[in-house]
Amino acid sequence: MIQTTVKFSEDVIALGDLKANPGKVVRQVERSQRPILVTSRGRGRAVVQSLESYEANQDELAFMHAVVQGLADVEAGRTMSLEKLDERLGLS
Repeated sequence: MIQTTVKFSEDVIALGDLKANPGKVVRQVERSQRPILVTSRGRGRAVVQSLESYEANQDELAFMHAVVQGLADVEAGRTMSLEKLDERLGLS
């Protein structure tokens, strides 16, 4: 995952500014590799981020879900020996 520090002085824009110049906002996101918070009436409404950053976040989230599920399986006793796994997969 791409680690960046949000710079609130640069990374918060009003919805009207996004509407006025969306290309500039997309270029800023790609250049800085930081997400931009879009506000409306002073409240956060959406986040614009690069596709690369979004995909990396989704991959990390899926991995973390798999780890949590694996830990829950171990805790619940849903495990299998390597020998049994080899047999089940037809590797032995």
